[in-house]
Amino acid sequence: MKLNLKFVAVLLFATWMSADITAQCESWVDSPNKDEAETAHVVYRDALKAKDYALAFENWQTAYKLAPAADGKRSSHYTDGIEILKYQLGKETDEAKKADLKKQIIDLYDAAVACYESKSIALKCSTDECYQVKIGKARGRQGYDMFYSLNSLYSDNLDVLKSSIMKAGLESEYVVFAPIASIVVYQFEKDLISKEEALDLYQRLEAIAEHHIVNDEKYALYYEQAWQSAKGTYSKIETDIFDCDYFKAKYKPELDANPTDPKLNKTVYNVLKARGCAETDPMVMSSKKIYETWAAQENAQRQAEFEANNPGVAAKKLYDAGDYQGAINKYKEAISNEPDASKQAGYQFSMASILFRKLKKYSEARKNAREAAKKRPGWGRPYMLIGDMYGQSARNCGDSWNQRLAILAAVEKYNYAKSIDPEVAQEASERVSKYRSSMPDQSEGFMRGVKAGQTAKVGCWIGETVKVRYK
Repeated sequence: MKLNLKFVAVLLFATWMSADITAQCESWVDSPNKDEAETAHVVYRDALKAKDYALAFENWQTAYKLAPAADGKRSSHYTDGIEILKYQLGKETDEAKKADLKKQIIDLYDAAVACYESKSIALKCSTDECYQVKIGKARGRQGYDMFYSLNSLYSDNLDVLKSSIMKAGLESEYVVFAPIASIVVYQFEKDLISKEEALDLYQRLEAIAEHHIVNDEKYALYYEQAWQSAKGTYSKIETDIFDCDYFKAKYKPELDANPTDPKLNKTVYNVLKARGCAETDPMVMSSKKIYETWAAQENAQRQAEFEANNPGVAAKKLYDAGDYQGAINKYKEAISNEPDASKQAGYQFSMASILFRKLKKYSEARKNAREAAKKRPGWGRPYMLIGDMYGQSARNCGDSWNQRLAILAAVEKYNYAKSIDPEVAQEASERVSKYRSSMPDQSEGFMRGVKAGQTAKVGCWIGETVKVRYK
């Protein structure tokens, strides 16, 4: 009985989808049912977060029926409804019910797009272009679901995906790459689409990918991966659709009109090389020279700007070039510009390492290592560095007794580092083992009247008090 009632509810919901666009885009603003709609919205959203799909579906139906466009500023009633119905689709075994759920999902996508087309849902950016991009992205998600969840006909699926990238343009989402490439290759192999159409879609995906790889710091990697995967799929038909002469003919008019345009020459060079044109081809050689000259200038400018805004990177570059004092100055600049204490600690540790290993300024190096340790509690690496300072400078710490006390100071730092930071434990143990034979002789301690367990002060620059241990 519960299952039957649930199916009846699904069928009742399906009838709502036939309502006119105005009704589909109503919000709860100024609605007499505002409280009921908002309550249902909050309940189903919480249930959805908790993965309670039964409760979510029940309250979502109410929220959608009363206010399909929620508060008129979001499409969550459409997108959440799609998520809920996709969950039901994954659990359903009856083919007739599955077909009905698939139709309802498509109807929700259509309803959301209709509201964007009529601008019934307000966007932060209210221009026609913003709405077109939003529609394109919605169709992109629809095409993705048609491919992976709804098992739609490839011809219908490709129509939706083409509509998506035509409207969203360079702002298309990376999720469309795999479905488009897979469908295009299949359709081309079955002689269902032309070479020209397959090429056109490839070039559009390429332009989208290149745009985001260069300009989209947050999602560049996703676009790069999606594009590499799409190119791999296209490789099955590349010998049938790509040729050098085709693309030379295509780009010649643009090059004639803009012969020194660096970005155009970059595109021409990359495309011609990908299509098998020889390096000695005059068009390839010309485009390569213009592009590489421009790219070198651009890269130098961007690198200079990047280093100006990232002194830590500039410091590493100076270090690699052997300018150790210059590197230290840049690390100081990086510390002053960095609000994160943990990152400050990293820069300070790098300073300490340079001061110790390259400039032999032990006291200054130790001071910076201690500061680094304070800024990143539980980090053993600064204490390992201090231990190395003590160990390496021990021979310059006076007589044999003081030299061996310096070794004890180093061992104490290694043991402390190991006690607070498991990541350096093995390395610290190896250092302690290495220095064990250099600890003080008991006979020498006897002559000085110092028993094991007593404390003694290390001379020279170290100046620490250690607990005496004998080898």
